[in-house]
Amino acid sequence: MPLFDTPYLDRLADYFASGDLEMDFDFANEEGRGIILEFLEKIMDLADAADELATKLIFKGQLGVLTGEKTQK
Repeated sequence: MPLFDTPYLDRLADYFASGDLEMDFDFANEEGRGIILEFLEKIMDLADAADELATKLIFKGQLGVLTGEKTQK
């Protein structure tokens, strides 16, 4: 089973929601802003990949239900 660092994702969500990331961006120099934007772009890429994978897994599961296949747990 893969290791999922859910607490880190929770801290990241809190960091975004608190406005601290925006403040860090506002006070960062050009290099720091670039790092923040690259980080956000990576997160968006991962979110797109996660969405695609989740859709695939859900569709695969639903297709199995329609065809009478047993799902693996």
